[in-house]
Amino acid sequence: MQNHLTLSQLQKLVKATLDEAFALPVWVSAEIAEIKINYSGHCYLELVEKGGDNGVPLSQARAVIWRTAYARIAGYFEAETGQRLAAGIRILARVMISYHELYGFSLNILDIDPTFTLGDMERQRQITIERLQREGVWDINRENPLPQVVQRIAIVSSRQAAGYQDFCKELGKSPYAFSLTLFDAFMQGAGAEDSIVAALDAVADRMDDFDAVVLIRGGGSASDLNCFNAYRLCAHIAQFPLPILTGIGHDKDTSVADMVAHTALKTPTAVAGWLVERMTGVEGWLDTAALQLRDNVLVTSRAQELRLQELSSHLLFHAVSSIVPSAAQVLTIVFGMGTGVSLSLIHISEPTRLQL
Repeated sequence: MQNHLTLSQLQKLVKATLDEAFALPVWVSAEIAEIKINYSGHCYLELVEKGGDNGVPLSQARAVIWRTAYARIAGYFEAETGQRLAAGIRILARVMISYHELYGFSLNILDIDPTFTLGDMERQRQITIERLQREGVWDINRENPLPQVVQRIAIVSSRQAAGYQDFCKELGKSPYAFSLTLFDAFMQGAGAEDSIVAALDAVADRMDDFDAVVLIRGGGSASDLNCFNAYRLCAHIAQFPLPILTGIGHDKDTSVADMVAHTALKTPTAVAGWLVERMTGVEGWLDTAALQLRDNVLVTSRAQELRLQELSSHLLFHAVSSIVPSAAQVLTIVFGMGTGVSLSLIHISEPTRLQL
């Protein structure tokens, strides 16, 4: 055909159309799927909109924050949200639409609104809470009986995490012999939720070996800790057959995982201190019980001793009483009339002695 466009001509038409239609920046919401900063300081992102069938995104686009703007945008975002720009979070970005004949469609990010991200995380958190309460599993883990002596402990944490090391050191300083078994898991990042759920499933397979589960990690940003607000993980915790103690390491907000766990403490060290304090209480109770037992034994022993003495006296009395009639046969005392008393000796048998 004579009337046709070359590829470059088509690309230029697309570019001109986009430039005309989107001459000014627009606000776009999306989730960060990938993010990396190259050696030049430019930040490259892959943005997606989820919701497609079988986990396939509805939409996807490349984006960039040039180094001249990256420090300002990232610094402000972290100051407001307490987290860095990272994969897995949703953002509201002010972008210029760009189209290049070789590199195609992309977005140039000029600004990011941190309040959108905070609002989205809180919205997801509230959805999880409402769903767990609606399904009637909110209080199940708290209803699991916690043994008086919590000594056999399954730990769900990362082997490399500082929080795990702090927990072990704190227990190691105590005089009690705790039995600790680590179920290693990722505690942050895109794979954290699946990893923690898998670790809990591994604990459930050996639940008769443990008194309780400790779920711990050190502090982190809101994004790092956001998996502890995810429905799937929190539903696992809520319905877990053993009591779960959490020490997720945040000082501000309480995660949904904390809310549905049997006992929630702020840090891994606080969990260890709580366990040691509980053992100290049990030891004190045992000491008190031992003293009471000793006192009760002494009182009972003294009472029985007095009873034995009483029974011995009664036995002696009855023994003497049984001898008295025989003595009457030995000596008959006949009281005479008048001034004299005559004793008539009837029978004396050995070894009876009569003293006058």
